[in-house]
Amino acid sequence: MRCVTYSRNVFLPVTNLCRNHCGYCSFRRDAGSARLIHRHEAYRLLARAAETGCSEALFSLGEAPWEVPGFQKLLAEADVSDLLDYLEELCELALELGLLPHTNAGILDDGALARLKPYNASMGLMLETTATVAAHANSPGKSPAARLDYIARAGRLKIPFTTGLLIGIGESWADRKEALEAIAKLHRSYDHIQEIIIQPLDPKTGTPLAEAKRPSVDELCAVVKMAKAILPDSVAVQVPPNLVDPRRLLDAGANDLGGISPVTTDWINPDRPWPELETLAKELDGPDGYYLQERLPVYPRFIERGWHGIKTRDLVAALADESGLVEKKYIC
Repeated sequence: MRCVTYSRNVFLPVTNLCRNHCGYCSFRRDAGSARLIHRHEAYRLLARAAETGCSEALFSLGEAPWEVPGFQKLLAEADVSDLLDYLEELCELALELGLLPHTNAGILDDGALARLKPYNASMGLMLETTATVAAHANSPGKSPAARLDYIARAGRLKIPFTTGLLIGIGESWADRKEALEAIAKLHRSYDHIQEIIIQPLDPKTGTPLAEAKRPSVDELCAVVKMAKAILPDSVAVQVPPNLVDPRRLLDAGANDLGGISPVTTDWINPDRPWPELETLAKELDGPDGYYLQERLPVYPRFIERGWHGIKTRDLVAALADESGLVEKKYIC
């Protein structure tokens, strides 16, 4: 049996206010209907996650919400004066409850990145594509150059990083190859990419791409194989098991299933529930099969280097086994 890793997490949508208007997104809201998670709700979710054995707190939010009219009102309603201060507060709360933060806050400046680094085991930003696609026409934050620059800046700060491709948003095969090569080039420069996600488009009702064709498993397998050929073996290739049956993608070379939450939905794809771990383990078991191994949001080689945030180190040491993974192994 071969090992496939995953993390047990809780997904906290800090705010769904966003400056981008991506053609496939049902997460973002305008100021009138947007929300900012309140402290009591964040505490409830984090405490429940700790009780159910989670090790990762995923903090995700719309990009640059401060650029959207109505943002200050949203902060005031949640009794928050500054979003970055609030993110630090939420990360501290997670650590106090025994959870390691992983923050995906869109494109931030160097000062914000440096402030958040100590509180995070790892951070992330999807590249999605290096192509100019219609789905990003109204999304200034989806500039490929800006996103590649952000990933590079995270590398210069030695932040263990997650990125990935979104498949099926109008990009070509050549664009996919170019995006993977761009990630590989950054990794050769900074050696900080711990995983890339190969994520299929999940068309959402009411969005411009609602009638778009969902990528086939054959297509996704081909992208996984391309990623394995272009990226070094040290970079994990992740596929989301709530969006696609992972077995064939694992056979194609993927080796990680990302965050699976027993507590919260996938707020980006709310109609796609996480698989039950016991069911998933049974489906992957068998001759030439796989066993599930829980990991932390920071990969072992970055733990060895001490690249994870300084405030996370005691908790990482308490949660990780000698191999840098989580002590328990999930086998039916």
